[in-house]
Amino acid sequence: MPLTQAASLIQVVVNLENGEPVFSYQTTTGAPLANGDVTVTEAGTITYQLVDNTGKDLKFIGVGFITPFDGIIDAITVSSDGKLIQMLDMDRSAGSTKFQFVLTNAANTLMVLSPDPEVKNDPIP
Repeated sequence: MPLTQAASLIQVVVNLENGEPVFSYQTTTGAPLANGDVTVTEAGTITYQLVDNTGKDLKFIGVGFITPFDGIIDAITVSSDGKLIQMLDMDRSAGSTKFQFVLTNAANTLMVLSPDPEVKNDPIP
């Protein structure tokens, strides 16, 4: 079930299984969020906090969008320590957008991509 609220904090938990990163999503109370999906019903900020259990010193460096011009997400900021990403969503456009987090690691110069969470805008008229 996706999280529904305008201002939310979602933890992005990364573990290693057989040497490969495995992503999961949860609320700050530890309740699982199946895909990290969020439904937005009013303007707000969605904050993703990285919980790195890999020992590889993962850091957020950005977000890649399949449809970057759809007007769902209005702006992205990444904290200087790479542990938080904030998405500004003014909730002006109805619809949904998929994206992937882009992360660096201390083990090599390769980038790590997350599975696709989704933000769905459901503006109240």
